[in-house]
Amino acid sequence: MSLAISPHLITLNHSGVSHMVFHLLGIPGLENQRMWISIPFFISYVIALLGNSLLIFIIITNSSLHEPMYLFLCMLAGADVVLSTCTVPQALAIFWFHAGEISLDRCITQFFIIHCTFISESGILLVMAFDRYIAICYPLRYTTVLTHALIGKIGVTILRSYCTIFPIIFLLKRLTFCQNNVIPHTFCEHIGLAKYACNDIRVNIWYGLFVVMSTVVLDALLIFVSYVLILHAVFHMPSQDARQKALSTCGSHVCIIILFYGPAIFTTVTQPFGRHIPPHIHILLANVCILVPPMLNPTIYGIKTKQIQEQAVHMFFPK
Repeated sequence: MSLAISPHLITLNHSGVSHMVFHLLGIPGLENQRMWISIPFFISYVIALLGNSLLIFIIITNSSLHEPMYLFLCMLAGADVVLSTCTVPQALAIFWFHAGEISLDRCITQFFIIHCTFISESGILLVMAFDRYIAICYPLRYTTVLTHALIGKIGVTILRSYCTIFPIIFLLKRLTFCQNNVIPHTFCEHIGLAKYACNDIRVNIWYGLFVVMSTVVLDALLIFVSYVLILHAVFHMPSQDARQKALSTCGSHVCIIILFYGPAIFTTVTQPFGRHIPPHIHILLANVCILVPPMLNPTIYGIKTKQIQEQAVHMFFPK
């Protein structure tokens, strides 16, 4: 016989109580520094929102920029806006108003959007690395290889994230959350939520690792190979100025890629097994790959590109 204890709980026969509402704590151990921590979060979000929105507007409104490289930039900027908006406002609400309460369904929805967007962005970065590889190594074949038809197909393949993440919804929904309902994080994660279940979560752990290895880690390896081939081609360029320019561009790209993939892979792989790593390290690193790349991408990939730079200057200084 089941009894209703509270709107936040569901009583299950022979299996205890399953929490339907959770409380996001923020960054554990740093509660007294919440206001100070919120400042870089807020500044990063504003810069990311304005920078990426401007980049999208410039590319969409200028037909001369409707080329593969700029269309990929537009996709990346869109993914950055979604990724930042799904996480940072929630974190700021926790830091400023202690508003960390979140329902199970909303928590799963947030996790789904964050992970899908992250994997989509990983796919876009891979495609952009391929774009740079063709442009530098085979410049005469660039327009014949990267046709609009191929870009459309690439856009569809980036949607693989929804196929890989969708089963996790059912893996989470089957669980009974009868342990602690306080989550020491600024947003909802798969294993971060699953570990509060009373059920066996080995399927969640192994499927989560499979998703990371088959998407994010694979993308990172392919990007690494692309940039090795690019650097090989760059060092064989006859012009020293061309070499320096290409190295400068590749160097900034590689820094962003490391900031994007490094913390994400570390936190995902170590979270199920790294019991000796302090929780705030996991949470800070998880926020780094969501805060920093969206803030820097418009500058590294966009404004440093001559054509976009010219359009931005023309927009703000028409004369």
